[in-house]
Amino acid sequence: MDIIISTFMLLYSLLTGNGEDSATAKQLAVAYLNAAAGETIVQPDTQNLTPNEPGGLPATVKNDPQPETQPIKGIYVTAHSAGGERMDSLLNLLDETELNSMVIDIKDDNGYITYPTTTPELLEIGTAKKFIGNIEELMEKLKRHNIYPIARIVVFKDTVLSVKKPELSFLQADGTIWKNGRGESFVNPYRQEVWDYNIALAKEAARLGFKEIQFDYVRFPEGFENRADSLTFNKTEISRVDAVAGFVKYAREQLEPLGVRVSVDIFGFAASVPAAEGIGQDFVKISNDVHVISPMIYPSHYSTGWFKQKTPDRNPYETIKGAMDDTHIKLKDTGELKPIIRPWIQDFTASWLGKGNYVKYGKVEVEAQIQALLDSGVNEYLLWNAGNKYTPDVDYK
Repeated sequence: MDIIISTFMLLYSLLTGNGEDSATAKQLAVAYLNAAAGETIVQPDTQNLTPNEPGGLPATVKNDPQPETQPIKGIYVTAHSAGGERMDSLLNLLDETELNSMVIDIKDDNGYITYPTTTPELLEIGTAKKFIGNIEELMEKLKRHNIYPIARIVVFKDTVLSVKKPELSFLQADGTIWKNGRGESFVNPYRQEVWDYNIALAKEAARLGFKEIQFDYVRFPEGFENRADSLTFNKTEISRVDAVAGFVKYAREQLEPLGVRVSVDIFGFAASVPAAEGIGQDFVKISNDVHVISPMIYPSHYSTGWFKQKTPDRNPYETIKGAMDDTHIKLKDTGELKPIIRPWIQDFTASWLGKGNYVKYGKVEVEAQIQALLDSGVNEYLLWNAGNKYTPDVDYK
Protein backbone atom coordinates (compact mmCIF):
# COMPACT_ATOMS: atom_id res chain seq x y z
CA MET A 1 0.00 0.00 0.00
CA ASP A 2 2.88 2.39 0.78
CA ILE A 3 4.05 2.23 -2.82
CA ILE A 4 0.60 3.33 -4.02
CA ILE A 5 0.74 6.31 -1.72
CA SER A 6 4.31 7.18 -2.72
CA THR A 7 3.47 7.04 -6.43
CA PHE A 8 0.69 9.56 -6.22
CA MET A 9 2.51 11.78 -3.75
CA LEU A 10 5.25 12.16 -6.34
CA LEU A 11 2.87 12.81 -9.20
CA TYR A 12 1.12 15.45 -7.13
CA SER A 13 4.40 17.06 -6.18
CA LEU A 14 5.38 17.43 -9.82
CA LEU A 15 2.45 19.78 -10.29
CA THR A 16 3.06 21.85 -7.18
CA GLY A 17 6.85 21.79 -7.41
CA ASN A 18 7.56 20.13 -4.08
CA GLY A 19 8.81 16.66 -4.87
CA GLU A 20 11.20 14.43 -6.73
CA ASP A 21 11.78 14.51 -10.49
CA SER A 22 9.57 12.87 -13.11
CA ALA A 23 11.97 10.00 -13.69
CA THR A 24 11.68 8.95 -10.07
CA ALA A 25 7.91 9.28 -10.22
CA LYS A 26 7.81 7.12 -13.33
CA GLN A 27 9.87 4.42 -11.65
CA LEU A 28 7.53 4.35 -8.66
CA ALA A 29 4.51 4.27 -10.96
CA VAL A 30 5.91 1.21 -12.71
CA ALA A 31 6.58 -0.41 -9.36
CA TYR A 32 3.02 0.29 -8.29
CA LEU A 33 1.62 -1.27 -11.44
CA ASN A 34 3.59 -4.42 -10.83
CA ALA A 35 2.36 -4.55 -7.26
CA ALA A 36 -1.25 -3.78 -8.11
CA ALA A 37 -1.60 -6.05 -11.15
CA GLY A 38 -4.83 -7.95 -11.02
CA GLU A 39 -6.56 -5.70 -8.51
CA THR A 40 -10.17 -4.91 -9.29
CA ILE A 41 -11.94 -1.77 -8.18
CA VAL A 42 -15.69 -2.26 -7.88
CA GLN A 43 -17.65 0.45 -9.63
CA PRO A 44 -21.03 1.46 -8.17
CA ASP A 45 -24.31 2.11 -9.89
CA THR A 46 -24.63 5.88 -9.93
CA GLN A 47 -27.61 6.20 -12.25
CA ASN A 48 -29.90 7.36 -9.45
CA LEU A 49 -27.53 9.70 -7.64
CA THR A 50 -28.81 13.16 -6.79
CA PRO A 51 -26.72 16.34 -6.62
CA ASN A 52 -24.87 17.30 -3.46
CA GLU A 53 -26.90 18.76 -0.65
CA PRO A 54 -27.12 21.61 -0.16
CA GLY A 55 -27.20 22.18 -3.88
CA GLY A 56 -29.69 23.14 -6.53
CA LEU A 57 -29.45 24.40 -10.06
CA PRO A 58 -27.32 27.43 -10.95
CA ALA A 59 -29.15 30.72 -10.58
CA THR A 60 -30.30 32.34 -13.81
CA VAL A 61 -29.19 35.71 -12.43
CA LYS A 62 -25.80 35.84 -10.75
CA ASN A 63 -25.88 37.22 -7.23
CA ASP A 64 -24.04 36.69 -3.98
CA PRO A 65 -23.49 32.91 -3.91
CA GLN A 66 -25.26 31.14 -1.06
CA PRO A 67 -24.12 27.53 -0.66
CA GLU A 68 -27.56 26.55 0.65
CA THR A 69 -29.16 27.32 -2.71
CA GLN A 70 -26.39 27.64 -5.29
CA PRO A 71 -23.57 25.22 -6.16
CA ILE A 72 -20.08 26.59 -5.56
CA LYS A 73 -17.84 26.59 -8.65
CA GLY A 74 -14.48 28.18 -8.12
CA ILE A 75 -10.87 28.75 -9.11
CA TYR A 76 -7.57 28.74 -7.23
CA VAL A 77 -5.96 32.17 -6.78
CA THR A 78 -2.44 32.65 -5.43
CA ALA A 79 -1.70 35.52 -3.07
CA HIS A 80 0.47 37.05 -5.82
CA SER A 81 -2.53 37.09 -8.16
CA ALA A 82 -4.94 38.28 -5.48
CA GLY A 83 -2.67 41.21 -4.65
CA GLY A 84 -1.50 41.94 -8.18
CA GLU A 85 -2.58 42.94 -11.67
CA ARG A 86 -3.88 39.48 -12.62
CA MET A 87 -6.78 39.84 -10.22
CA ASP A 88 -8.69 42.07 -12.63
CA SER A 89 -8.74 39.41 -15.35
CA LEU A 90 -9.77 36.75 -12.84
CA LEU A 91 -12.62 38.93 -11.63
CA ASN A 92 -13.72 39.37 -15.23
CA LEU A 93 -13.70 35.59 -15.69
CA LEU A 94 -16.08 35.14 -12.77
CA ASP A 95 -18.25 38.09 -13.80
CA GLU A 96 -18.77 36.60 -17.26
CA THR A 97 -19.26 32.92 -16.40
CA GLU A 98 -21.07 30.59 -14.01
CA LEU A 99 -17.98 30.52 -11.78
CA ASN A 100 -18.71 32.16 -8.44
CA SER A 101 -15.90 31.44 -5.98
CA MET A 102 -12.20 32.01 -5.37
CA VAL A 103 -9.90 29.91 -3.19
CA ILE A 104 -7.23 32.40 -2.09
CA ASP A 105 -3.94 31.64 -0.32
CA ILE A 106 -4.00 33.14 3.17
CA LYS A 107 -1.11 30.96 4.32
CA ASP A 108 0.89 29.68 1.37
CA ASP A 109 2.92 26.58 0.55
CA ASN A 110 6.04 28.01 2.19
CA GLY A 111 4.18 28.89 5.37
CA TYR A 112 3.98 32.67 4.93
CA ILE A 113 0.88 34.52 6.06
CA THR A 114 0.16 36.36 2.83
CA TYR A 115 -1.17 39.68 4.14
CA PRO A 116 0.18 42.16 6.72
CA THR A 117 -1.60 40.89 9.83
CA THR A 118 -1.11 42.87 13.01
CA THR A 119 -2.41 40.16 15.34
CA PRO A 120 0.28 39.53 18.00
CA GLU A 121 -0.78 35.90 18.47
CA LEU A 122 -0.10 35.20 14.78
CA LEU A 123 3.11 37.19 14.53
CA GLU A 124 4.58 35.50 17.59
CA ILE A 125 4.66 32.13 15.87
CA GLY A 126 4.13 32.94 12.18
CA THR A 127 5.71 35.21 9.57
CA ALA A 128 3.73 37.61 7.39
CA LYS A 129 4.58 38.91 3.91
CA LYS A 130 2.81 41.63 1.97
CA PHE A 131 1.70 39.62 -1.06
CA ILE A 132 -1.80 40.97 -0.52
CA GLY A 133 -1.21 44.59 0.43
CA ASN A 134 -4.68 45.47 1.66
CA ILE A 135 -6.72 42.44 2.71
CA GLU A 136 -9.77 44.52 3.70
CA GLU A 137 -9.84 46.14 0.27
CA LEU A 138 -9.60 42.71 -1.37
CA MET A 139 -12.55 41.41 0.66
CA GLU A 140 -14.64 44.44 -0.35
CA LYS A 141 -13.78 43.82 -3.99
CA LEU A 142 -14.85 40.18 -3.74
CA LYS A 143 -18.11 41.27 -2.15
CA ARG A 144 -18.80 43.80 -4.92
CA HIS A 145 -18.33 41.08 -7.52
CA ASN A 146 -20.56 38.64 -5.60
CA ILE A 147 -17.78 36.10 -5.13
CA TYR A 148 -17.92 33.38 -2.47
CA PRO A 149 -14.53 33.73 -0.73
CA ILE A 150 -12.62 30.67 0.50
CA ALA A 151 -9.41 31.06 2.52
CA ARG A 152 -6.80 28.41 1.72
CA ILE A 153 -4.49 27.63 4.63
CA VAL A 154 -1.58 25.22 4.07
CA VAL A 155 -1.31 23.55 7.47
CA PHE A 156 1.50 21.09 8.16
CA LYS A 157 3.81 21.85 5.25
CA ASP A 158 5.42 24.93 6.74
CA THR A 159 9.09 25.60 6.08
CA VAL A 160 8.91 29.10 7.57
CA LEU A 161 7.65 27.88 10.94
CA SER A 162 10.06 24.92 10.95
CA VAL A 163 13.00 27.32 10.65
CA LYS A 164 11.59 29.79 13.16
CA LYS A 165 10.70 27.15 15.75
CA PRO A 166 12.59 23.87 15.04
CA GLU A 167 11.08 22.26 18.13
CA LEU A 168 7.76 22.17 16.27
CA SER A 169 9.26 20.29 13.33
CA PHE A 170 11.08 16.99 12.71
CA LEU A 171 14.77 16.86 13.58
CA GLN A 172 17.44 14.60 12.14
CA ALA A 173 20.09 12.79 14.19
CA ASP A 174 22.51 15.71 13.84
CA GLY A 175 19.93 18.16 15.19
CA THR A 176 19.11 19.80 11.86
CA ILE A 177 15.58 20.17 10.49
CA TRP A 178 14.47 17.41 8.14
CA LYS A 179 13.79 18.62 4.59
CA ASN A 180 12.32 16.91 1.55
CA GLY A 181 14.00 16.76 -1.85
CA ARG A 182 13.21 20.39 -2.57
CA GLY A 183 14.36 21.77 0.75
CA GLU A 184 10.88 22.06 2.24
CA SER A 185 9.96 21.10 5.79
CA PHE A 186 6.84 20.06 7.69
CA VAL A 187 5.73 20.86 11.20
CA ASN A 188 4.54 18.20 13.62
CA PRO A 189 0.80 17.38 13.44
CA TYR A 190 0.95 16.09 17.02
CA ARG A 191 1.73 19.56 18.43
CA GLN A 192 -1.17 21.53 19.90
CA GLU A 193 0.74 24.78 19.27
CA VAL A 194 0.67 24.06 15.54
CA TRP A 195 -3.05 23.35 15.66
CA ASP A 196 -3.83 26.55 17.56
CA TYR A 197 -1.67 28.72 15.30
CA ASN A 198 -3.42 27.59 12.11
CA ILE A 199 -6.85 27.84 13.69
CA ALA A 200 -6.09 31.34 15.01
CA LEU A 201 -5.28 32.32 11.43
CA ALA A 202 -8.50 30.70 10.24
CA LYS A 203 -10.46 32.67 12.83
CA GLU A 204 -8.93 35.91 11.60
CA ALA A 205 -9.83 34.94 8.02
CA ALA A 206 -13.41 34.41 9.17
CA ARG A 207 -13.47 37.82 10.82
CA LEU A 208 -12.14 39.36 7.62
CA GLY A 209 -15.13 37.98 5.73
CA PHE A 210 -14.11 34.61 4.30
CA LYS A 211 -17.10 32.29 4.34
CA GLU A 212 -15.13 29.05 4.21
CA ILE A 213 -11.74 27.89 5.46
CA GLN A 214 -10.02 25.32 3.27
CA PHE A 215 -7.18 23.43 4.94
CA ASP A 216 -4.54 21.90 2.65
CA TYR A 217 -1.57 19.62 3.43
CA VAL A 218 -3.47 18.16 6.35
CA ARG A 219 -1.02 15.28 6.64
CA PHE A 220 2.46 14.12 7.55
CA PRO A 221 5.23 14.34 4.91
CA GLU A 222 5.10 11.89 2.01
CA GLY A 223 6.85 8.62 2.82
CA PHE A 224 6.90 9.52 6.52
CA GLU A 225 6.44 5.90 7.55
CA ASN A 226 9.89 5.14 6.12
CA ARG A 227 11.74 7.84 8.07
CA ALA A 228 9.77 8.34 11.30
CA ASP A 229 12.07 6.12 13.36
CA SER A 230 15.14 8.17 12.39
CA LEU A 231 13.61 11.53 13.31
CA THR A 232 13.18 13.26 16.66
CA PHE A 233 9.79 14.83 17.36
CA ASN A 234 7.18 15.02 20.10
CA LYS A 235 4.35 12.56 19.74
CA THR A 236 1.62 10.87 21.73
CA GLU A 237 0.37 7.30 21.76
CA ILE A 238 -2.32 7.95 19.16
CA SER A 239 -1.78 7.02 15.52
CA ARG A 240 -0.86 9.44 12.76
CA VAL A 241 -4.36 8.98 11.32
CA ASP A 242 -5.94 9.97 14.63
CA ALA A 243 -3.60 12.94 15.01
CA VAL A 244 -4.62 14.36 11.63
CA ALA A 245 -8.32 13.57 12.11
CA GLY A 246 -8.08 15.12 15.58
CA PHE A 247 -6.88 18.40 14.12
CA VAL A 248 -9.76 18.47 11.63
CA LYS A 249 -12.34 17.79 14.34
CA TYR A 250 -10.83 20.44 16.60
CA ALA A 251 -10.79 22.96 13.76
CA ARG A 252 -14.46 22.45 13.03
CA GLU A 253 -15.38 22.78 16.70
CA GLN A 254 -13.43 26.03 16.94
CA LEU A 255 -14.66 27.57 13.68
CA GLU A 256 -18.27 26.50 13.42
CA PRO A 257 -19.48 29.04 16.02
CA LEU A 258 -18.09 31.77 13.74
CA GLY A 259 -20.50 30.75 10.99
CA VAL A 260 -17.87 29.60 8.51
CA ARG A 261 -17.58 26.29 6.75
CA VAL A 262 -14.58 24.01 7.10
CA SER A 263 -13.24 22.14 4.07
CA VAL A 264 -10.19 19.94 3.55
CA ASP A 265 -8.19 19.06 0.44
CA ILE A 266 -7.33 15.38 0.21
CA PHE A 267 -5.64 13.15 -2.35
CA GLY A 268 -8.25 11.86 -4.80
CA PHE A 269 -6.85 8.34 -4.78
CA ALA A 270 -7.43 8.20 -1.00
CA ALA A 271 -11.05 7.37 -1.85
CA SER A 272 -9.88 4.31 -3.81
CA VAL A 273 -7.56 2.78 -1.21
CA PRO A 274 -7.67 2.01 2.54
CA ALA A 275 -6.44 4.67 4.95
CA ALA A 276 -3.10 6.22 4.03
CA GLU A 277 -1.62 5.52 7.45
CA GLY A 278 1.89 6.59 6.48
CA ILE A 279 0.83 10.21 6.02
CA GLY A 280 -2.09 10.03 8.43
CA GLN A 281 -4.95 10.58 5.98
CA ASP A 282 -8.17 8.61 6.33
CA PHE A 283 -10.77 9.74 3.81
CA VAL A 284 -13.78 8.82 5.93
CA LYS A 285 -12.47 10.11 9.28
CA ILE A 286 -11.58 13.46 7.76
CA SER A 287 -14.89 13.65 5.89
CA ASN A 288 -16.82 13.07 9.11
CA ASP A 289 -15.68 16.42 10.49
CA VAL A 290 -15.81 18.79 7.53
CA HIS A 291 -18.63 20.57 5.77
CA VAL A 292 -16.90 20.11 2.41
CA ILE A 293 -14.39 17.51 1.19
CA SER A 294 -12.30 18.40 -1.86
CA PRO A 295 -10.57 15.36 -3.35
CA MET A 296 -7.86 16.32 -5.84
CA ILE A 297 -8.88 14.10 -8.75
CA TYR A 298 -6.69 15.50 -11.52
CA PRO A 299 -6.54 12.88 -14.32
CA SER A 300 -2.78 13.47 -14.60
CA HIS A 301 -2.33 12.06 -11.10
CA TYR A 302 -3.53 8.57 -11.94
CA SER A 303 -1.20 6.05 -13.57
CA THR A 304 -1.88 3.38 -16.17
CA GLY A 305 -4.62 0.96 -15.18
CA TRP A 306 -6.68 3.24 -12.98
CA PHE A 307 -10.37 3.07 -13.85
CA LYS A 308 -9.46 0.74 -16.74
CA GLN A 309 -7.66 3.58 -18.54
CA LYS A 310 -4.31 3.07 -20.25
CA THR A 311 -3.63 6.82 -20.18
CA PRO A 312 -5.90 8.49 -17.58
CA ASP A 313 -4.74 12.01 -18.47
CA ARG A 314 -5.93 11.49 -22.05
CA ASN A 315 -9.34 10.27 -20.84
CA PRO A 316 -10.60 12.96 -18.47
CA TYR A 317 -14.26 11.92 -18.48
CA GLU A 318 -13.60 8.28 -17.66
CA THR A 319 -11.01 9.11 -15.01
CA ILE A 320 -13.15 11.66 -13.20
CA LYS A 321 -16.17 9.36 -13.37
CA GLY A 322 -14.18 6.49 -11.86
CA ALA A 323 -12.81 8.71 -9.10
CA MET A 324 -16.29 9.90 -8.21
CA ASP A 325 -17.66 6.36 -8.20
CA ASP A 326 -15.02 5.40 -5.64
CA THR A 327 -15.72 8.54 -3.62
CA HIS A 328 -19.41 7.71 -3.38
CA ILE A 329 -18.55 4.20 -2.23
CA LYS A 330 -16.20 5.55 0.41
CA LEU A 331 -18.79 7.94 1.81
CA LYS A 332 -21.91 5.80 1.45
CA ASP A 333 -22.08 4.90 5.16
CA THR A 334 -21.41 8.36 6.60
CA GLY A 335 -25.13 9.16 6.79
CA GLU A 336 -25.93 12.61 8.18
CA LEU A 337 -22.21 13.33 8.49
CA LYS A 338 -21.70 13.15 4.72
CA PRO A 339 -20.01 16.34 3.53
CA ILE A 340 -20.55 18.18 0.28
CA ILE A 341 -18.23 16.73 -2.37
CA ARG A 342 -16.48 19.56 -4.19
CA PRO A 343 -13.52 18.11 -6.14
CA TRP A 344 -10.49 19.86 -7.55
CA ILE A 345 -10.31 19.25 -11.30
CA GLN A 346 -7.59 19.87 -13.85
CA ASP A 347 -7.12 22.99 -15.96
CA PHE A 348 -3.44 22.53 -16.76
CA THR A 349 -1.37 20.41 -19.14
CA ALA A 350 0.70 17.65 -17.54
CA SER A 351 3.51 17.61 -20.10
CA TRP A 352 5.88 16.03 -17.56
CA LEU A 353 4.07 12.72 -18.10
CA GLY A 354 5.90 12.36 -21.42
CA LYS A 355 4.85 11.93 -25.02
CA GLY A 356 1.77 9.78 -25.48
CA ASN A 357 0.80 9.95 -21.83
CA TYR A 358 -0.81 13.36 -21.74
CA VAL A 359 -2.93 15.68 -23.82
CA LYS A 360 -3.01 19.48 -23.93
CA TYR A 361 -5.90 20.52 -21.71
CA GLY A 362 -8.40 23.02 -23.04
CA LYS A 363 -12.13 23.57 -23.39
CA VAL A 364 -12.96 19.98 -24.38
CA GLU A 365 -11.00 18.39 -21.54
CA VAL A 366 -12.29 20.75 -18.85
CA GLU A 367 -15.89 20.32 -19.98
CA ALA A 368 -15.45 16.52 -20.05
CA GLN A 369 -14.48 16.59 -16.38
CA ILE A 370 -17.44 18.77 -15.48
CA GLN A 371 -19.79 16.45 -17.37
CA ALA A 372 -18.37 13.45 -15.52
CA LEU A 373 -19.08 15.18 -12.22
CA LEU A 374 -22.63 16.01 -13.24
CA ASP A 375 -23.20 12.44 -14.38
CA SER A 376 -22.02 11.36 -10.91
CA GLY A 377 -24.45 13.61 -9.10
CA VAL A 378 -21.79 16.19 -8.19
CA ASN A 379 -22.44 19.80 -9.19
CA GLU A 380 -19.70 21.66 -7.29
CA TYR A 381 -16.04 21.84 -8.26
CA LEU A 382 -12.84 23.87 -8.10
CA LEU A 383 -10.42 24.45 -10.98
CA TRP A 384 -6.68 24.20 -10.36
CA ASN A 385 -4.04 25.97 -12.37
CA ALA A 386 -0.91 26.84 -10.40
CA GLY A 387 -0.34 29.96 -12.51
CA ASN A 388 -4.02 30.98 -12.42
CA LYS A 389 -4.30 30.88 -16.22
CA TYR A 390 -7.69 29.35 -16.92
CA THR A 391 -9.08 28.06 -20.21
CA PRO A 392 -11.34 30.57 -21.97
CA ASP A 393 -14.86 29.87 -23.31
CA VAL A 394 -15.55 26.87 -21.07
CA ASP A 395 -19.24 26.11 -20.54
CA TYR A 396 -19.43 25.84 -16.75
CA LYS A 397 -23.15 25.05 -16.79
